[in-house]
Amino acid sequence: MSGESAFPDVVELNVGGVYYTTSLETLRKEPDSQLGAIFTSREPITKDNKGRYFLDRDGVLFRYVLDYLRDGGLVLPECFRERERLKREAEKYNLPGLLEAVSEGSRSRPPGIITVGYRGSFQFGKDGLADVKFRKLSRILVCGRVPLCRDVFGETLNESRDPDHGQSERYTSRFFLKHSFLEQAFDMLVEQGFKMVGSCGSGTAGNASELKPGVDAEENRWNHYNEFVFVRE
Repeated sequence: MSGESAFPDVVELNVGGVYYTTSLETLRKEPDSQLGAIFTSREPITKDNKGRYFLDRDGVLFRYVLDYLRDGGLVLPECFRERERLKREAEKYNLPGLLEAVSEGSRSRPPGIITVGYRGSFQFGKDGLADVKFRKLSRILVCGRVPLCRDVFGETLNESRDPDHGQSERYTSRFFLKHSFLEQAFDMLVEQGFKMVGSCGSGTAGNASELKPGVDAEENRWNHYNEFVFVRE
């Protein structure tokens, strides 16, 4: 069978290894799109070994493509971190409305400043400086306007030291992250459109009499505190 009638009313898809079931009407919603062309037989498409129509694209992000086709709009989850990739999918499927919706969401993000700081040291082995194991971070601190910090860090933000008392636009210097991966914090800031504009660092020194139980004397000499300032304009 050929032509538009070759497709069933309910279509099973394999998009990059992720499976979807949707209606033919949804896939044809935008006639000038690549999906519209495929499912009116103007462009070819292959099937996988289970008979599902196969698209060699990002399977996870395709859910937002379907949502847009179904509803004519786009609602992304809080702290969505794949805008640039979703823009690329919108371009590939030739969906200018979806591309505009993703871009509009990027432009609507408010400007602001977030400072990230950490206190850390280096873990030493049996041979002291010759056997440095890894960087130890006790805690990553986050300072800034509360709604902005929540928007960037989402569920990774620990607010237990500065609970919300109903002030919607307050600032804090007491939040910290639930993880100790500095580069993960930087990635989240960059993905939300922030750029690092400044940093500073300082070292501390302590003598053996001040050490807590289990703290290595040589390691204590290498304690340091660093701060990084990120700006979104």
